[in-house]
Amino acid sequence: MSGAHIVVVEDESDILEVLSYNLRREGFEVSSSLNGVQGLELIQQQLPDLVLLDLMLPGIDGLEICRRLRSNSASQHIPIVMVTAKGEESDVVLGLGIGADDYLVKPFSPKELIARVKAVLRRASAGAEAAGEQRVLIDGLDIDTSKYKVALNGEEIKFTATEFRLLHYLASHPGRVFSREQLLDRGFSTDAIVVDRNIDVHIRAIRKKLGDDQNFIETIRGVGYRFKDAD
Repeated sequence: MSGAHIVVVEDESDILEVLSYNLRREGFEVSSSLNGVQGLELIQQQLPDLVLLDLMLPGIDGLEICRRLRSNSASQHIPIVMVTAKGEESDVVLGLGIGADDYLVKPFSPKELIARVKAVLRRASAGAEAAGEQRVLIDGLDIDTSKYKVALNGEEIKFTATEFRLLHYLASHPGRVFSREQLLDRGFSTDAIVVDRNIDVHIRAIRKKLGDDQNFIETIRGVGYRFKDAD
């Protein structure tokens, strides 16, 4: 984890300086930008291990940057931590819904920043290792862990890194019910704001992308979620 490359996109120079200083002090390599256009270009060129992304940016805002990164196969699996002064629950849900892995609300301490960054990097690493363990083929759904791709009846579907890990984990245990707490323990949203809501947001996003086959994932009222048994 030490030495991981992080791109920070933040339009307030004093905050950018503090963020960069604390990350470098922990041994991370840091690149930075003060506006959205240059920040997006920097991320696409360098493909870092993690992006720390302010929501309100000149040129292109953080939400649009997140959308563009998630729609590009080269960058769709890069972990994204949004950093913003907007702390309303709707903003949190929106950010997570378009693919952010975690969400920090200003003001926050350097200790919290480092803890969140390390937690997201650990989850990304653990998810990559788990994804390499097996390929899931079930009722037309093909989760190819070697290529980090999902296809349904031959049509590829784009998922964020968190969505992929969650779908793969559930599909690897068809018929087994997992509570939100168990899914959190697996590292999908630990330490994130409104953690139970995070799991629900990711499940809704997965179902939407599965379209007519969204019933692959079943809700067990009062308990949690499960992937349906194979036919």
